[in-house]
Amino acid sequence: MLLQLIYASRPFGFDGLSLDGILVSARLNNMRDGITGALICREDLYLQLLEGLPKAVAAAFARIARDDRHTEVVKLVSRSVESRLFPEWAMRDDPARSWMWTQEQVKAGAVAKASADEIETIFVRLAKELRQGELVASGSQ
Repeated sequence: MLLQLIYASRPFGFDGLSLDGILVSARLNNMRDGITGALICREDLYLQLLEGLPKAVAAAFARIARDDRHTEVVKLVSRSVESRLFPEWAMRDDPARSWMWTQEQVKAGAVAKASADEIETIFVRLAKELRQGELVASGSQ
């Protein structure tokens, strides 16, 4: 069984350079540890899904919780799953989508109020968009 963990945090000093640093270290660590996932990011929110062996995912989350580029780190979902949503991605990064919460909704606590299923649906939708985009890019449908 695999562990799927989703957390939210607020970026500290969000800019392109900081995000690039997070992605480089995440991809290196995740490839080494057999973790896959996706990071949705914008200036007021990081929302990340990690998936892999339970011990590796727990260690990655502990590193993130200590990382001073994140504030207010909150574990939203932690559950066993049989398959990965992002099997090809050591760390997929995407901007927050228009169908996600607005900055005002995030400030009002939308992330904390969302159910585990609502949070996971964000990543399921992102994974589906990625697969559809890959099919279109390869010319098959």
